[in-house]
Amino acid sequence: MTTNHRIVLASRPKGAPTPDNFRLETETLPAPGAGEVLLKTLYLSLDPYMRGRMNDGPSYAPPVAIGETMVGGTVSRVEQSNHPDFAPGDLVLSFSGWQAYALSNGEGLTRLDPALTRPSLALGVLGMPGFTAYMGLLDIGNPKPGETVVVAAASGAVGSVVGQVARLKGARVVGIAGGADKVRYVVDELGFDACIDHRSPSFEADLAAATPDGIDVYYENVGGKVFDAVLPRLNVGARVPVCGLISHYNAESLPPGPDRMSLLLGTLLTKSIRMQGFIIWHDYGHRYQEFFDAMAPWVTSGQVKFREDVVDGLANAPAALIGLLEGKNFGKVVVRIAD
Repeated sequence: MTTNHRIVLASRPKGAPTPDNFRLETETLPAPGAGEVLLKTLYLSLDPYMRGRMNDGPSYAPPVAIGETMVGGTVSRVEQSNHPDFAPGDLVLSFSGWQAYALSNGEGLTRLDPALTRPSLALGVLGMPGFTAYMGLLDIGNPKPGETVVVAAASGAVGSVVGQVARLKGARVVGIAGGADKVRYVVDELGFDACIDHRSPSFEADLAAATPDGIDVYYENVGGKVFDAVLPRLNVGARVPVCGLISHYNAESLPPGPDRMSLLLGTLLTKSIRMQGFIIWHDYGHRYQEFFDAMAPWVTSGQVKFREDVVDGLANAPAALIGLLEGKNFGKVVVRIAD
C-alpha cells in the first residue's frame, strides 16, 4: 500500500459536467503518523450535492478546489492504526472522498456495527439520504394521517424513503418519477398510492387527477416544471421541505419565461404555506441516533425497502455522477471500490 488512486476536479463545469472535468491521479501514499489511521475505501457514495461543490460560488460548504480530491461519503476499512479508538479491520463511515485510500486523525469517523451485512447501506437508507428523508419529512413536513404527501424524484435514494415513511405515518402518498419503469417500481415495490411520470405530455393533468384533495406536504427534490405543476395544488397550511433542486444544478443562468416570484410569494402568503430548506448534518446532525433507532427496525422488517445502483471501479465514478444528474440512475448510487 504505497500508492493511492484518486479522482480530482480538473476544471469547473460550464453547465452539465463532462468527463474532462475530472482527472484520475496516482500518488505516493504516506504512512499513518501518531494518532492517525490508514483507511481503505470500500464504497463511495455519489449524491446530487456534489454538482454544487464543483462550482466556485458561495454555498453552505466550500467548493472543491481545482486539483483537489472530489468529496464524498465512504464506507472504509481501517488498514493500519496508530489511534487508540480504532483497530485494523474496523469498518467506519468516513468522508474520504473519491480515492482508494485516505489518512485520518479519527475526526468524523463513525464505527459501523460489524453485524451490518450490507455496509453500503450506511451510505443510503441508513445514512445521509435516509437521514435527509426522515428529518425533512417528519420535522418540516409533519404529515398527518389522511393527508396527501407528494414526493419528487420518488424512486431515488431520498424520495423512496420519504414516501415509505409517509405511508407508515398514515398519509396518502403520490410519487413523481421519470419513466415507466420507475413509476411501476414506486407503486408496485415501494407501496406508494400513485406515481406520476413527469415526462408525460399530460403531466399536469395527471398530477391533478392523482391529488383530487390537493397537496398537504410536498417534498421538493427537483424544482423546475415539477414544482410549477405542484404549486397550484398546494392546500392551505401546506408544508414544503426543500431538500434539493436537481433540475437546476447545471444551469448557468435563470430559466427563460415569465417571472414567477410574485406567484410563488403570493401563494405562500395567501395559503399560509411553510416552505423551508435544510442542510441535514448542519441542522440535524445531533439527531442522527434518533433517526437510526427508528429506521433500522423498519429496514430489518422490510417495512422500508431500498434499491442500490452499484457501479464498479473508482474510474467509473465520473460517468456515474454525470448519469445521476441526468436521471439515469435507479436507486441509491454507490461505487464499489474494493471488496
